[in-house]
Amino acid sequence: MNPKVDRFLDRQQDWREEMLLLRSLLLDCGLDETIKWGKPCYTYAGGNVAILQGFKRYGALLFFKGVLMKDQNGILTRPGENSRVGRQFRFEQPTDITNLEPELRDYIRQAIELERAGTQVPGIADEELTLPDEVREVFANDPELQAGFEALTAGRQRGYRQYFSSAKQAKTRTARVEKCRERILSGRGYNER
Repeated sequence: MNPKVDRFLDRQQDWREEMLLLRSLLLDCGLDETIKWGKPCYTYAGGNVAILQGFKRYGALLFFKGVLMKDQNGILTRPGENSRVGRQFRFEQPTDITNLEPELRDYIRQAIELERAGTQVPGIADEELTLPDEVREVFANDPELQAGFEALTAGRQRGYRQYFSSAKQAKTRTARVEKCRERILSGRGYNER
């Protein structure tokens, strides 16, 4: 048990009891715990396996490689429409966890086995990273910005692509690229501060 996780859980007003139940399951399955991204994160041999999350209407146990897991019980959901890899088990009360304890243990073991085997999530297909014409034009006129964008991780590139592409007007897409210039050149993703 990690004292940082103890402090995190002591401060929780929402989902505390549920997170304590999940923590016990995760530790019982042999995972190590730490704090990453400000939340309790569970790892195997240094690789991320799962993380506890609290939201307004529900809490969640997110499996980092959930897309590769067999969801035979139909309890995993995509966190958002643009999420590719992670899958959440969502809960609203302690019985959501206690009633599914054997199934959750199986899911945790699956996630551990994926990490133990070194299983990697397949890369993003090139067509998924197609940029709008206006963005490609800005890059053609600004090689430094294009190089900065290409140096970003695939996930960071995808985040920017989604942000740029969601604008309805061409001038807005162009303005968004310019607005993000410094963030891109510093190697940060769209949602990173």
